[in-house]
Amino acid sequence: MPRRPATADRILRAARGLFEREGAAGVTMRRVAALAGVTPMAIYRHFPGREALLKRIGDDSFDAIARHWDARGRGSDVMERLMAVQRIYLDYALAHPHLFNQAFSAPRTDARKFPEDFRARRSPTLNVVADAVEDAMRAGALAQDDVWDVAITLWAHTHGLIVLYRAGRFNLDEAAFRRHYDASVQRLINGLRAA
Repeated sequence: MPRRPATADRILRAARGLFEREGAAGVTMRRVAALAGVTPMAIYRHFPGREALLKRIGDDSFDAIARHWDARGRGSDVMERLMAVQRIYLDYALAHPHLFNQAFSAPRTDARKFPEDFRARRSPTLNVVADAVEDAMRAGALAQDDVWDVAITLWAHTHGLIVLYRAGRFNLDEAAFRRHYDASVQRLINGLRAA
Protein backbone atom coordinates (compact mmCIF):
# COMPACT_ATOMS: atom_id res chain seq x y z
CA MET A 1 0.00 0.00 0.00
CA PRO A 2 1.51 3.36 -1.01
CA ARG A 3 2.46 5.61 1.85
CA ARG A 4 0.40 8.77 2.22
CA PRO A 5 2.39 12.01 1.84
CA ALA A 6 3.38 13.74 5.05
CA THR A 7 0.85 16.24 6.37
CA ALA A 8 3.02 19.28 5.58
CA ASP A 9 3.44 18.04 2.01
CA ARG A 10 -0.32 17.51 1.60
CA ILE A 11 -1.00 21.00 2.97
CA LEU A 12 1.56 22.55 0.65
CA ARG A 13 0.30 20.63 -2.39
CA ALA A 14 -3.29 21.70 -1.66
CA ALA A 15 -2.27 25.34 -1.17
CA ARG A 16 -0.19 25.36 -4.33
CA GLY A 17 -3.07 23.88 -6.35
CA LEU A 18 -5.40 26.62 -5.14
CA PHE A 19 -2.73 29.23 -5.77
CA GLU A 20 -2.09 28.00 -9.32
CA ARG A 21 -5.80 28.20 -10.17
CA GLU A 22 -6.89 31.32 -8.29
CA GLY A 23 -3.87 33.21 -7.02
CA ALA A 24 -3.18 34.25 -3.43
CA ALA A 25 -6.81 35.28 -2.84
CA GLY A 26 -7.92 31.68 -3.37
CA VAL A 27 -5.67 30.33 -0.63
CA THR A 28 -7.64 30.26 2.61
CA MET A 29 -6.83 28.04 5.55
CA ARG A 30 -10.27 26.42 5.40
CA ARG A 31 -10.00 25.58 1.73
CA VAL A 32 -6.44 24.28 2.10
CA ALA A 33 -7.48 22.16 5.08
CA ALA A 34 -10.43 20.67 3.21
CA LEU A 35 -8.27 19.73 0.24
CA ALA A 36 -5.46 18.36 2.42
CA GLY A 37 -7.84 16.35 4.61
CA VAL A 38 -6.91 18.10 7.86
CA THR A 39 -8.55 20.60 10.16
CA PRO A 40 -7.72 24.29 9.64
CA MET A 41 -5.98 24.35 13.02
CA ALA A 42 -3.75 21.44 11.98
CA ILE A 43 -2.16 23.66 9.36
CA TYR A 44 -0.73 25.87 12.11
CA ARG A 45 1.39 22.95 13.37
CA HIS A 46 3.30 23.14 10.11
CA PHE A 47 2.97 26.77 9.00
CA PRO A 48 2.64 29.74 11.39
CA GLY A 49 -0.03 31.32 9.21
CA ARG A 50 -1.31 32.00 5.72
CA GLU A 51 1.56 34.38 4.90
CA ALA A 52 4.11 31.69 5.82
CA LEU A 53 2.30 29.24 3.57
CA LEU A 54 2.30 31.74 0.69
CA LYS A 55 5.98 32.49 1.31
CA ARG A 56 6.81 28.80 1.13
CA ILE A 57 4.94 28.51 -2.19
CA GLY A 58 6.98 31.46 -3.48
CA ASP A 59 10.27 30.07 -2.17
CA ASP A 60 9.59 26.66 -3.69
CA SER A 61 8.70 28.39 -6.94
CA PHE A 62 12.02 30.29 -7.00
CA ASP A 63 13.93 27.07 -6.37
CA ALA A 64 12.01 25.13 -9.02
CA ILE A 65 12.46 27.74 -11.73
CA ALA A 66 16.16 28.15 -10.87
CA ARG A 67 16.70 24.37 -11.23
CA HIS A 68 14.73 24.39 -14.49
CA TRP A 69 16.67 27.39 -15.83
CA ASP A 70 19.96 25.89 -14.84
CA ALA A 71 19.15 22.54 -16.46
CA ARG A 72 17.81 24.04 -19.71
CA GLY A 73 20.35 26.84 -19.79
CA ARG A 74 23.30 24.51 -20.11
CA GLY A 75 25.02 24.25 -23.44
CA SER A 76 28.20 24.99 -25.26
CA ASP A 77 27.06 28.12 -27.11
CA VAL A 78 27.07 30.94 -24.58
CA MET A 79 24.80 33.20 -26.63
CA GLU A 80 22.22 30.44 -27.15
CA ARG A 81 22.33 29.80 -23.41
CA LEU A 82 21.79 33.50 -22.67
CA MET A 83 18.78 33.59 -25.00
CA ALA A 84 17.46 30.30 -23.55
CA VAL A 85 17.25 31.69 -20.02
CA GLN A 86 15.23 34.64 -21.31
CA ARG A 87 12.80 32.27 -23.06
CA ILE A 88 12.48 30.13 -19.95
CA TYR A 89 11.40 33.22 -17.99
CA LEU A 90 8.65 33.88 -20.54
CA ASP A 91 7.59 30.21 -20.50
CA TYR A 92 7.27 30.32 -16.73
CA ALA A 93 5.31 33.58 -16.73
CA LEU A 94 2.76 32.27 -19.22
CA ALA A 95 2.46 28.76 -17.77
CA HIS A 96 2.24 29.84 -14.10
CA PRO A 97 0.80 33.38 -14.00
CA HIS A 98 -0.12 33.40 -10.29
CA LEU A 99 3.23 31.96 -9.20
CA PHE A 100 4.98 34.42 -11.50
CA ASN A 101 3.10 37.32 -9.89
CA GLN A 102 3.89 36.10 -6.37
CA ALA A 103 7.55 35.53 -7.16
CA PHE A 104 8.35 38.48 -9.39
CA SER A 105 5.65 41.15 -9.26
CA ALA A 106 3.91 41.24 -5.88
CA PRO A 107 5.35 43.50 -3.18
CA ARG A 108 6.88 41.34 -0.44
CA THR A 109 8.78 42.30 2.69
CA ASP A 110 11.29 39.50 2.03
CA ALA A 111 11.90 40.43 -1.63
CA ARG A 112 15.54 40.56 -2.60
CA LYS A 113 16.89 44.05 -3.29
CA PHE A 114 19.33 45.16 -5.95
CA PRO A 115 22.27 45.40 -5.73
CA GLU A 116 23.27 43.89 -2.38
CA ASP A 117 21.14 40.74 -2.32
CA PHE A 118 21.86 39.91 -5.95
CA ARG A 119 25.60 40.51 -5.74
CA ALA A 120 25.61 38.25 -2.65
CA ARG A 121 23.98 35.57 -4.88
CA ARG A 122 20.80 35.38 -2.79
CA SER A 123 18.59 35.14 -5.90
CA PRO A 124 18.39 31.58 -7.18
CA THR A 125 16.82 32.82 -10.42
CA LEU A 126 18.96 35.84 -11.30
CA ASN A 127 22.08 33.85 -10.40
CA VAL A 128 21.38 31.70 -13.46
CA VAL A 129 21.11 34.78 -15.69
CA ALA A 130 24.23 36.35 -14.19
CA ASP A 131 26.18 33.12 -14.70
CA ALA A 132 25.11 33.05 -18.38
CA VAL A 133 26.12 36.71 -18.76
CA GLU A 134 29.48 36.09 -17.09
CA ASP A 135 30.17 33.07 -19.32
CA ALA A 136 29.31 35.12 -22.42
CA MET A 137 31.66 37.90 -21.30
CA ARG A 138 34.42 35.40 -20.50
CA ALA A 139 33.99 33.87 -23.99
CA GLY A 140 34.30 37.33 -25.55
CA ALA A 141 30.75 37.24 -26.95
CA LEU A 142 29.54 40.11 -24.75
CA ALA A 143 31.45 43.30 -24.01
CA GLN A 144 33.10 43.40 -20.60
CA ASP A 145 30.82 45.14 -18.13
CA ASP A 146 29.42 44.69 -14.65
CA VAL A 147 27.82 41.22 -14.73
CA TRP A 148 25.05 42.09 -12.27
CA ASP A 149 24.17 45.38 -13.98
CA VAL A 150 23.82 43.54 -17.29
CA ALA A 151 21.80 40.72 -15.67
CA ILE A 152 19.36 43.19 -14.07
CA THR A 153 19.08 45.07 -17.39
CA LEU A 154 18.10 41.84 -19.16
CA TRP A 155 15.65 40.99 -16.39
CA ALA A 156 14.06 44.44 -16.43
CA HIS A 157 13.61 44.24 -20.19
CA THR A 158 12.10 40.76 -20.26
CA HIS A 159 9.96 41.39 -17.20
CA GLY A 160 8.64 44.62 -18.66
CA LEU A 161 7.66 42.94 -21.92
CA ILE A 162 5.87 40.15 -20.04
CA VAL A 163 3.99 42.52 -17.73
CA LEU A 164 2.88 44.64 -20.67
CA TYR A 165 1.71 41.56 -22.58
CA ARG A 166 -0.19 40.15 -19.62
CA ALA A 167 -1.81 43.56 -19.06
CA GLY A 168 -3.22 43.47 -22.60
CA ARG A 169 -0.88 46.14 -24.00
CA PHE A 170 0.05 44.02 -27.03
CA ASN A 171 -2.49 43.23 -29.73
CA LEU A 172 -0.72 39.94 -30.47
CA ASP A 173 -1.64 36.32 -29.87
CA GLU A 174 0.81 34.26 -27.83
CA ALA A 175 2.77 32.95 -30.82
CA ALA A 176 3.17 36.45 -32.27
CA PHE A 177 4.15 37.84 -28.87
CA ARG A 178 6.79 35.13 -28.47
CA ARG A 179 8.31 36.15 -31.81
CA HIS A 180 8.24 39.82 -30.78
CA TYR A 181 9.77 38.96 -27.39
CA ASP A 182 12.61 36.98 -29.00
CA ALA A 183 13.34 39.77 -31.47
CA SER A 184 13.28 42.43 -28.75
CA VAL A 185 15.55 40.48 -26.41
CA GLN A 186 17.88 39.72 -29.31
CA ARG A 187 18.11 43.45 -30.09
CA LEU A 188 19.10 44.13 -26.48
CA ILE A 189 21.66 41.30 -26.45
CA ASN A 190 23.10 42.50 -29.79
CA GLY A 191 23.67 45.91 -28.19
CA LEU A 192 25.65 44.21 -25.42
CA ARG A 193 27.89 42.23 -27.77
CA ALA A 194 31.63 42.73 -27.84
CA ALA A 195 32.86 44.89 -30.72
